Formats: sequence, C-alpha cells, structure tokens
Amino acid sequence: MYEFETPRIKRDLEPEELLQVILDYAAKIANERNLDNVLSLMADMGKVIVVADRCTVWLLDSQRNELWTKVAHGVTELRIPVGAGLAGHSIATGQPVFIDDAYSDVEYRDVLMSGALKTDLQTGYRTKALMVIPFRNNEGEIMGCYQAVNKMTPSQVFSDKDLRNLTLAASYSGKSIESAMLAEEIEETQKEIIFTMGEIGESRSKETGNHVKRVAEYSYVLALALGLSQSEAELLKMASPMHDIGKVAIPDSVLKKPGKLTDEEYDIMKTHTDIGYNLLKNSKRKILKTAAIVAEQHHEKWNGKGYPRGLHGEEIHIFGRITGIADVFDALASDRVYKKAWELDRILNLFKEERGHHFDPNVVDAFMDSLPKILDIRDRYADHMLEAQ
Repeated sequence: MYEFETPRIKRDLEPEELLQVILDYAAKIANERNLDNVLSLMADMGKVIVVADRCTVWLLDSQRNELWTKVAHGVTELRIPVGAGLAGHSIATGQPVFIDDAYSDVEYRDVLMSGALKTDLQTGYRTKALMVIPFRNNEGEIMGCYQAVNKMTPSQVFSDKDLRNLTLAASYSGKSIESAMLAEEIEETQKEIIFTMGEIGESRSKETGNHVKRVAEYSYVLALALGLSQSEAELLKMASPMHDIGKVAIPDSVLKKPGKLTDEEYDIMKTHTDIGYNLLKNSKRKILKTAAIVAEQHHEKWNGKGYPRGLHGEEIHIFGRITGIADVFDALASDRVYKKAWELDRILNLFKEERGHHFDPNVVDAFMDSLPKILDIRDRYADHMLEAQ
C-alpha cells in the first residue's frame, strides 16, 4: 500500500498569481526538449493552476491502444486500456468531465469503477473531485488529456473557472508535448542513422556491427568513470559509432588486405580520419559535431606521435582520448583479417606500458578501474552473439 500525507487546505490563485504561474511554467517548458520533463512540468503547472492535490497528464498510445503517463503525482508510470476510466471516456468523447464526488456519482459509475476507484483500491488513496480535459495536437487530433484530482480549497469541488484555466493549460500542453515528441523522434532517428553509418564503415573492413556497439558502450562507461556528466557520456555513446566512417572511402585493396600494410598503404589507411572529419564537420547537430571530433582524433596519441594532426596531451579532445582506447581495446580483443585476438593479460600489459605514451594516463586508470564493466560489455556483444541473432 502507498502512504499519503494529509493534504493541506489551500486557496484559489488570484488573477495576477495565476498569470505569473502560467508565465513561469511557459518559460520552463519552452526551453525543454525532453518529453518526460515536459510532461512533468505540465502536470505541475496544472496542479498549481487549479489547486489540485495531484494532476496527471495522460497520452494516447495508438499503437498499443492504451493511455499512459509517466507523470502521476504520488505514483509511478501507469498504463490503462484506451477506453478505461474517466480519462478514456473524455478522450473518446472529446469532452471535458466534472465529478464532485467519485464515490457518490451515478452518471459515470461504470467508468469510475474501471479507473479512479480501481486505482484507489490498489493504492489506498481516496479520490473525491475529478476534472478531465482532453487536449489536441496541431492537426486538431486528440492526443491526451489532463486529469486533476481532489480540489484543495474549502469547497473541495472544481469550478467553471478551473475548467477555463485548465483548458488553457491543456491547449498549450498539446502543442508543447507534440514539439517534444517530434524533437525526441528526430534525435532517435539521428541515432539510428549514425549507428547504421558506423556499421557500414566497419562492414567494409569485414568487422561486425557489434564492434561499433562495443566501442560505444566502452566509451560511455569510461566517460562516466572520468567524471563526465551523464549527458556528455550519452552524447559520446551516440557519436562514437562514427569513429571509422571515413573507411567508406578507403580502397578494398588496402582496407581488406590480410597482411601487413606497406608504408604507402598505411598512409592511405590513415586518411580515413580526415575523410570522416570532412564528412561530418559542417553539421550543426551536436551529435554529428561530436562524431566529427571522434572521427578525426581517435588515432591521436598522448605523446604527440599519432595522426592526423600530431596533437599532444590535452590538445586531444577528451572524446577522442576515450574513443581511442575503446577502439584499440576492441581491435586487440577481436579477431581481424590480419590477426587473431590477443589474450586479455597481453592487452592490459600493453595499456600499462603505453600509459602516458599512446594513452592519456587518466583514461588508462579509468579503464583499469572499469575493467569488470568493460569485460561484461565485451561478452554481451561478442561477435558470435550477432551471428546467433
């Protein structure tokens, strides 16, 4: 059973207070692109505007024929059948619904039994007043609804003024949520394109798609171990699959040669860093700008003897230093056309020897500290796992 605090009695907002609340939340929502955060802000705004104990923003999931929310004050994510509860009824009819007392209401008895009263039974909460208002997207299609529960003023019932105020919030919500969903879809599409392009670059050299997965996961773990923020680690994880995208322009005679490359062939192979950078450098998208850095710098060395620029120490972007060691580890730990996989001890000894030479000492230390996670990723995304799929 859930435990709930006894709610405090409050008062309705004065007009100037209401305006300030709307302006404050509008500013926060306008700068937010994460859908979960937008939903949370919407629910908070609705709760304050109508002085409710809690407010839920329900969204319509047409593919699963469900209503869902990640924002329901006091509870975790909820999913209900599309026609269930007062929220489902309001979305189906396109009309707002008022209920003064859920337990004595006759008109919506069946609907309440499948929604609020059923939830009360599961959680121990006591629903009294309810107000549900559907909201629409830019095409006028219903995409979800606001549900306010339990008016916190002495009247304990929602008013026509509450309906007007929450309708205003609902109108704004539909457009804001649609924008957030579009931004999220665009980012997911970018991730898919980047990952697919990374796989294309690797497949030309007969390396598997699991190579880019492993490098991405290794890079993420190392970024966090080095103290980078969650958002920076996620960004690197998304961008690192593009580290070898420049290989798409390397001739097969060089890329797929089973033996040792000649000096001339090695010079050709090294151009994949410049090629990758030039493919990506003009993008204004954060993910692709990061990918350009990784593509160019993942073969630079801490001692300045890497390529293509001969950057030294911290002249190399931290993303390049991280992806560099992740890529080397995976290359050594995997079978390639020109060699068999190395034993783990041999790789670790090399990293210790190259600490402060090839690799940033701090990145090597982070790698050693994160070794159990690194090995778990190696095993989970082993090449034979891909073949079994």
